[in-house]
Amino acid sequence: MFEIPIATETLTHEEIQEISGSARRSDQIAWLQLNGWTFLKNRAGDPIVGRLYARLKLAGINPSSLGASTSWSLDASKIR
Repeated sequence: MFEIPIATETLTHEEIQEISGSARRSDQIAWLQLNGWTFLKNRAGDPIVGRLYARLKLAGINPSSLGASTSWSLDASKIR
C-alpha cells in the first residue's frame, strides 16, 4: 500500500468528483459528510481530502482506528 508513489498529498478536484459522483462542490461536501469522510475546506470552499486517508477509506479501513491504542501500557515496575 505504501509503495505506490504519491503524486500529491491531497486528492485532485477530479478525484473527489469521481469518488462522490458529483461535480458541484456543495454536493461533494454533502456526500463526504454523509459517508463519514474527514476533510477540510480551502479558502474557496472546495473540499480537501488527504490521499492516504482516501486510500485507507476506499480499502475499507477506518483511519481513526489506526491511532494510538489506550489498552496497552508499559509496566516498568519489574525493570532493574
